[in-house]
Amino acid sequence: MAADVLSRHRAFYDAVESGDLDLMSSLWVDSPSAFCVHPGAEAIEGTDAVLRSWALVMANVEYIQFFLTDVQVSWPLGSDADLALVTCTENILSGEGTESPEQFSGGKAICTSVLVRSGGVWRLWSRHASPVLDIDPEAPEEPGMTEQP
Repeated sequence: MAADVLSRHRAFYDAVESGDLDLMSSLWVDSPSAFCVHPGAEAIEGTDAVLRSWALVMANVEYIQFFLTDVQVSWPLGSDADLALVTCTENILSGEGTESPEQFSGGKAICTSVLVRSGGVWRLWSRHASPVLDIDPEAPEEPGMTEQP
């Protein structure tokens, strides 16, 4: 069962990377309660609105690749439930072109996805990704930024 959940979870990233809106559409449950929060953005509700948001993302990103780490599957209601929780760290490489390394940028987000089993198939119901700030512990403190006792 975990393999099925992880396969569907990975298919989501495959859809984004390849810009495949048909695949993306097949992965989401059709519900007005479907929910998505893109990093740094407002919440989006309803499958149609969620899919529109992904169509916009895919249309406006020339290149994106996800390297997933810390992937975990949980069964919050027990292993026989029709609800699974997947958490992971998204290590993201994106760019405007592939001619030179300077055109690429990287980022990191923590993601939580909730999948429901509908008709025997696992589908995304909710997804929330939050950016991880890249704070250099060796960097000098900014003026006015001091530790409180």
